[in-house]
Amino acid sequence: MISISEKASILHRAARTQTPVKQFSLSENYSLESAYQVQHELIRLRQEEGFPIVGVKMGFTSHAKMKQMGVKDVIIGQLTSDMQLNKREPLLKANCCHPRAEPEIAFRLNTDIYEPLTANEVINYVDRVAAAIEIIDSRYESFKFSLEDVVSDNCSSCAFILGQWCDVPLGLNGLDMKMSFDGQLETEGSSDDILDNPFEALAASTRLACRYNIPLMKGMIVLAGASTTASFIRKTLNVNLRVDGLGEASFTII
Repeated sequence: MISISEKASILHRAARTQTPVKQFSLSENYSLESAYQVQHELIRLRQEEGFPIVGVKMGFTSHAKMKQMGVKDVIIGQLTSDMQLNKREPLLKANCCHPRAEPEIAFRLNTDIYEPLTANEVINYVDRVAAAIEIIDSRYESFKFSLEDVVSDNCSSCAFILGQWCDVPLGLNGLDMKMSFDGQLETEGSSDDILDNPFEALAASTRLACRYNIPLMKGMIVLAGASTTASFIRKTLNVNLRVDGLGEASFTII
């Protein structure tokens, strides 16, 4: 059996060298709790490189994805500072294994959170919301993994970019989300596809963060999860997301 620290080192090296590895679950059974321990160790390695934690991301926030993976709950990953792109910073495709883009909504926390909150409560703990694109990139061969594998791999976290921060509306339901590749519509969904309500995804982040000892501090970002399936970035040069009422997020690829 591969140890927790060895798993983390293998995944960290795979990300840094863009060399996919075999799923751990093909050769051993390990628990979800152990998988989150691997994730923590993986994030520690990034922190040692000088990249602090800046937020979290939610995964499996669509009921269709839960059914596909055979799970009944969402998952949580951690975002480090090197993952965040700015408008003038392209995504370097050479630094990825097989990147995919997802349309999302992001929240910014206005205070520390130390306990699970409901969707009605958590709205008071954020001061801004924005359109966001997450780039996911599994470090496993052929982008295939078990639940434990993907959690160990920090939920396929790779990079993300935020649009302009907006005031927090009373509701986030029914917002059209359209993502384009090089000016052509690639995929579209609704904010309702994010756990039926993005605030529910935000609330779920507080529950899982408390369960797995993940910090949620003032100023941190929470990516609420994708409204559609991820789109594989092949020869794409520009990715743009438009969210009703929240504006746009976009990045270039080289």
